[in-house]
Amino acid sequence: MRASHALDRHLVLAGFMGAGKTRVGREVAARLGRPFVDLDDAIESVAGAPVARLFTEQGEPAFRALEERLARETLAGAEPAVVALGGGAVLSAETRAALARNAFTVVLDVDAEVAWERVAGSDRPLARDEEAFHALHRERSPVYAEVADATCAEADDVVLAAAGVRVEVGAIDELGALVPGDAAVALVADAHVSGIHGVRAQLALGSRDLEQHEVPAGEAAKTPAVLERLWDALRLGRDGTLVALGGGATTDLAGFASATYMRGIPWVAVPTTLVGQVDAGIGGKTAIDLPGAKNVVGAFHWPVRVVCDPSLLATLPEDERLNGLAEVVKTGLLAGEPVWERPEPEQVRACASFKGCVCLADPHDRGPRNQLNLGHTFAHALEAAAGYTLPHGRAVALGLLAALRLSGLNDEVRTVQDVLAPEPVAVDLDAAWAALGRDKKTVGGAPRLVLLDAPGRPRWGVEVPEADVRKALAELVA
Repeated sequence: MRASHALDRHLVLAGFMGAGKTRVGREVAARLGRPFVDLDDAIESVAGAPVARLFTEQGEPAFRALEERLARETLAGAEPAVVALGGGAVLSAETRAALARNAFTVVLDVDAEVAWERVAGSDRPLARDEEAFHALHRERSPVYAEVADATCAEADDVVLAAAGVRVEVGAIDELGALVPGDAAVALVADAHVSGIHGVRAQLALGSRDLEQHEVPAGEAAKTPAVLERLWDALRLGRDGTLVALGGGATTDLAGFASATYMRGIPWVAVPTTLVGQVDAGIGGKTAIDLPGAKNVVGAFHWPVRVVCDPSLLATLPEDERLNGLAEVVKTGLLAGEPVWERPEPEQVRACASFKGCVCLADPHDRGPRNQLNLGHTFAHALEAAAGYTLPHGRAVALGLLAALRLSGLNDEVRTVQDVLAPEPVAVDLDAAWAALGRDKKTVGGAPRLVLLDAPGRPRWGVEVPEADVRKALAELVA
């Protein structure tokens, strides 16, 4: 089975000359926080001569032997890196085997005419005759198709593919092909979403749709009782895949069920809300709630695929869209870009790419991933104090106000007010304060917050005086 994402694997860029592997590789490595290895540069460093001279003086067989050895050594490295291969590196059977074992391989697609325009006149030894160049492109294309776990054009595509995320209008109709493997599938959907999109998903899954299970809509699904009922109902074997169709609560519950059922089976998230597509369905955090504490029982269990189909958002009520927009604004503040001003499909793509990058760089939330908690310490406290009747997006909008006020960013406070129009919520302040003290980011009884020095410059693990935190929380309570 092909690799489905680059978690704990090297991310390798392959493709023909002129595809842009080095340029894209450097950008993707910087975004993921991974080392970058350009195999041609490594060859030149070891050989002490440019690739063109090695070809001329030692011949292609000697060059390929060195290339194969360095590829093998690079791909055997324990630390996941972004690796740009030379155009012919995949001709080696040994290198192809190493890619299958240790890498998620993205082929950068390039038209032969475009590639020739980029490399003609260079010192590349195999780019001196246009007719031979085109013939070589045709000859190598089947080999690139053989090694490709994904085929992309630019850096954003590579990042999404590396995270296992597919963002495409109409993607739900390709679900049968997008769920990896060919074993049985259990479709888990909330009762509301099942009536809207369930048949479409079942038709797409075809003969693979073995089981169907409904769970309550919203946060009511994330309880030990619902989880136990789902465990009891599942009949999948260990080779089966659980497909979660619904909002963030459904993917949280179903993802946790898949993490624990038979000690872990693969799962696919198909988020149907804006919250789910830009945030909750991505990154492998799964959880249920306990009374008075949100998401405190869970697991990190990366989905083998996340299928984000923006066309599913057409059926969202306006209040649900506003819920999701709060997460879009949060992501834009972290990225330093007004993502919320873009059309909705572009919001989904940009936010999914940003979150995929952050989570691949820190899959177990031990550092940079903490930034995604911007506003959420306050939001979770308000949700718990409201008995989980407060919509998550409304809570996040209020939490963003608190975090931005503590950050001293008045312009961004006004942005949140203008875009999201959050209003104080009627909950018991003491109950909210008690819930805030139980937040997972609390250390020694003191909450650790995410603040912004400026848009695009987050700080996490920040301890703020208790009086200031309590005042910020009180301003959110009616």
